[in-house]
Amino acid sequence: MKIQLQLEYFAFLTLGIFAFSRTELSWWWFAGLFFAPDISMLGYVINNKVGAFFYNLFHHLGVAIVIYLVGTALSLPYLQMIGAIIFSHSAFDRILGYGLKYPDSFQNTHLGKIGKEKK
Repeated sequence: MKIQLQLEYFAFLTLGIFAFSRTELSWWWFAGLFFAPDISMLGYVINNKVGAFFYNLFHHLGVAIVIYLVGTALSLPYLQMIGAIIFSHSAFDRILGYGLKYPDSFQNTHLGKIGKEKK
């Protein structure tokens, strides 16, 4: 099942790259901002609950789709870019096994445990 999920998220990553290509913005934007959603991990400086909220907000595929579609509807390529990058980054994270976080700990994700505490 793990390989099947990785292949599905690889397809999502490919779709995100395609969505970005529709913006006609420079690929430097994509490369430079690809890991920007991880800034949301700074919420963990406050506590696990706040960290999980912000991490999940900036790694949620549905949020990314809505942002992209609003950008498309309003002809705002930078909003499309943000949606495509969040979507692509989130798919990439899921390929690596990093899922949405539960509020009890950073290591507890919807895809299972991650990190040294993995059991």
